[in-house]
Amino acid sequence: MTSISRSALPLSGIKIIDFGQYIAGPAVAMILGDLGASVVHVDPPSGPLWDNPANAILNRNKLSVTIDLKTAAGLNEANALVAEADIVIENFRPKVLARLGIDFEALRKARPELITVSIPGFASNDQLRSDWRAFETVIAASSGVFTDMGLNRVLMGINPSFSPLPLASAYGTMLAASATVLALQSRQRTGHGDHIEVPLASAVMEGLSYNSIRIEDYPLRYQTQREREIERRRKEGLPMDMSYGDLQEFLDPFYRSYMCGDGRMFYVVCPSHKNHAKRCLQTLGLYDELVSEGLHEEDDTYLPVSEWSSDASLGVYPLPKFWADKIAARMKAVFLTRTAAQWERIFGEGLFPGAPQRWLQEWIADDHARAAGLMIEVDDPILGRMIQPGPMVWLQESAQAMLNPVPRSWVTVAEAQARLAEVKRPLPSAPTANASVGWLDGIKILDLCNVIAGPHSVAYLARFGAEVIKVDPAKPFYDCWNTVIFGMSHMRGKKSALLDIATVEGREAFERLVKSVDVVVWNATDRQVDVMGLDLNGMRALNPDAIFCQLDCFSGVRVGPRTNYLGYDDLVQAATGIMLRFGGSMQTPEEHAHVGTIDVMCGFGAALGVAAALFQKSTTSVIGRPRTSLSALTGLAQIPFCYDYEGRRPFDEPAGRETKGFDALSRLYETASGGSILLCASDADLPRFETVEGLTGLASIPKPDRETHLAKIFMTEPAEIWQQRLVDADIGASPCENIETIRSRNARMADGSPGTEYGSYSFSVFPGHPSGHTVTQLDPFAVRPSDGKVYAIASAEKYCASTRAVLAAVGYDDAEIDRMLKSGAASVSWSSAYLPG
Repeated sequence: MTSISRSALPLSGIKIIDFGQYIAGPAVAMILGDLGASVVHVDPPSGPLWDNPANAILNRNKLSVTIDLKTAAGLNEANALVAEADIVIENFRPKVLARLGIDFEALRKARPELITVSIPGFASNDQLRSDWRAFETVIAASSGVFTDMGLNRVLMGINPSFSPLPLASAYGTMLAASATVLALQSRQRTGHGDHIEVPLASAVMEGLSYNSIRIEDYPLRYQTQREREIERRRKEGLPMDMSYGDLQEFLDPFYRSYMCGDGRMFYVVCPSHKNHAKRCLQTLGLYDELVSEGLHEEDDTYLPVSEWSSDASLGVYPLPKFWADKIAARMKAVFLTRTAAQWERIFGEGLFPGAPQRWLQEWIADDHARAAGLMIEVDDPILGRMIQPGPMVWLQESAQAMLNPVPRSWVTVAEAQARLAEVKRPLPSAPTANASVGWLDGIKILDLCNVIAGPHSVAYLARFGAEVIKVDPAKPFYDCWNTVIFGMSHMRGKKSALLDIATVEGREAFERLVKSVDVVVWNATDRQVDVMGLDLNGMRALNPDAIFCQLDCFSGVRVGPRTNYLGYDDLVQAATGIMLRFGGSMQTPEEHAHVGTIDVMCGFGAALGVAAALFQKSTTSVIGRPRTSLSALTGLAQIPFCYDYEGRRPFDEPAGRETKGFDALSRLYETASGGSILLCASDADLPRFETVEGLTGLASIPKPDRETHLAKIFMTEPAEIWQQRLVDADIGASPCENIETIRSRNARMADGSPGTEYGSYSFSVFPGHPSGHTVTQLDPFAVRPSDGKVYAIASAEKYCASTRAVLAAVGYDDAEIDRMLKSGAASVSWSSAYLPG
């Protein structure tokens, strides 16, 4: 294979100064460095503020320098580096860097083309929290991440529940990276840079947006067995005390783990799809006998349930308990007849989703992960030969150059400045009069995606001005729980059309649409893309100027043995160790709580890929094919422990239901109010505790006894009192908030604004929602440009509402559209109701 130079990468020539510490700031610069940017990372004289081997990942492809910003000489050195930069990144509390002399507002006045990026813990306009020490776990506690963390944990009475995954930083990283490159490609047209703020609290709320939506009069048919059981227990005043084993009998048979013959659990994720559950039962040899016993497949599951021929239908989630129990009992027996690895091959080749539960250590060494470039080897100067997560987003044509990153290295400031001066940057346009436009104004996108990751990526792009057409099949493949309920979030700002692309007329309409847009996005495997004729040659024939963005479950830069296997968010959680970390053992795996945990992260990754391709097109005229995958993004979600090298400490990071934190100074504690508080401190903070009423003398308590000591002390006052005392002492702390409470406190009637002016949390209430229900949803507010415009995107219209308008826009007259509707090549309805009941 011909080697590809880093100069072919899409951000080649772009210069970045990274003042970031911990995860989010350095991770943004790392991802942009992976994509070809030249990056200089700045550390204080004491070294990185976060002492973790993950710094070897976060600082690859970077030159690191040490600068003391508290001295005049150091400030001069920093400003000399900034003078060479296109992008400057920081993730401190608001105004901290400005007080040290690096003032983004002043820098941008002098150089309007500069792009500056701030990633604070809480929004700069959050009057309550902006000055908090906003460590990862503090943000999680304040944002409802640890409370009601999955239906299982609620029913088990484990609430709040700790997770070591740095979700706020992971979401913030992908939002900030995508926004930065969107601003960069916009700069090529307008000549103007931008200042971008991405508060991590707002970012994690966007990551959990599918969990915070409220639909009044939510139809019973969409409630799972677990949701109904929670409601029953609350209504009857019963305790939440279910065991893990009892909970398994409340799961859907196509959405749970099964023990295999080798003692390993295998996760099946086949609900909601017209074919997956059926293929699964046929392969297991159970389909015919279940049908003979009365299991139905309704022709039209979008009808009200009262009009079905039975009370259940295969391929619809959730199944009633009677059928769920019957099917699960038989599936359990069959899974014991083979090993998990055998089932993985059977499911993958049979085109229905399932994967073995793996530990992270196993995933890092997995044959597919290594072959596909999802895990790569880097010769780190300190840790030696190291396995690290591979590229998270790439352009297909140049991606090979990303598999061999340059290890982190340390240079003098003068050497870094000289290296930056050698880099030739692509020149932006001369500044235009008006920079306050959407970064994607005038860009047209065709969205062919389903479920969450793909469609969410395009909904995110819509807020910056992109015009989006969403095309779905004339007859749906997924049930309405999967399409309509999820679609109320990711169909916002889109026009919806239904086409049968398998028909001649439908295919012609589809090709006209491809020819009319700038970008096509589809979450599909290579096999599906090739069959649809959207491979490289097919796209060139249809629209040689269009960018085709592809995302899937298991792909990497190279083809691996499982590249074409189907999968979803929960499935990749199983395959990469997240479910075993959350559950704690092979016998007790659990999905990581929230809907879309990796999906939404991957959606932001696809948006970054689109932005990088648009930038490359504007600077070189090269049409790239951006790609990402759920598997690629799990490396970011697990970055504090997703690596291996000789001498690595055991893979014993926090795991399981009983985990409350990292150590006595960084964990959850119950308080006198019945609520919990998250404490996030270290030994370096012990002098601060001397100023906190009730916590003096903590330094004299032996480390092994601190947890017991603090547990007793925290039970003497309510969470709110402790939080105020700790914050006053500048110690990281937050009560464990509830998402429902956050929503109710921060919701307003929809007012046409995107919510960016409302602090760290912002929701809009839509009493006139097209669904006929009153809907409360998170605002599109985490990315906050100073100049670029963010639009308050419209509510999701009913699937099919724009079929006629979309066809008319590509040249069809009324008579032609009527013929297409009559023949079934197009459709204006899946159901009579927006949300079938």
